[in-house]
Amino acid sequence: MRYPVPDLSPGQRWESVTEVEKSRFIAWLCHAPDAAAFAALLAEARRVHPNASHHCSAYIAGPPGEQNAIGFSDDGEPGGTAGRPMFQVLEGAGLGQVGCVVTRYFGGTKLGTGGLARAYAQAVSQGLETLPRREVVERYSLRLRVDFAGEAEARAWLESHDVPVDTAEYASDGVLLSVGWPSDVVVDLAPLEARLRGRLALIEG
Repeated sequence: MRYPVPDLSPGQRWESVTEVEKSRFIAWLCHAPDAAAFAALLAEARRVHPNASHHCSAYIAGPPGEQNAIGFSDDGEPGGTAGRPMFQVLEGAGLGQVGCVVTRYFGGTKLGTGGLARAYAQAVSQGLETLPRREVVERYSLRLRVDFAGEAEARAWLESHDVPVDTAEYASDGVLLSVGWPSDVVVDLAPLEARLRGRLALIEG
């Protein structure tokens, strides 16, 4: 599976500001490969803006459509007016591994439940408009054994097919390569085996 994620380094955040009826909504977005990365963003928002009215949030710490590593919070706003609308915008964007906090400074005018939901959704949407993105590829590990003479040829073939070599273990009978095979590509090692004239073995387990 291939999908877009925020192109941000660990601890980096993407910020945008929206104003609605004199209330200020500050949206922070981050790359959240796990719930801990999102929690760090939320803690930082609370530290930087201790006097804000609310720190509402949503995250998807997995691929688009993830059902387990997700969450959202209204942080004291009326139920369903902040966290869920924010989550729905993230989900609708088709992004994975993304976290968002919208910090609100109350401007004195009540927006009502519908107005709040629209304002929080708008804050997230505005941040997503300019958010840098990159594609990630889900992979699973395969182990391949080649002889010493075939290692360079195997590495070149794997690189040309977007299959990174994670580790290499050297023994008396050859090299054991642990590689990250794309989960959306059928494993077909026949072309490589032909290149190596049969000096290739897929190690199970």
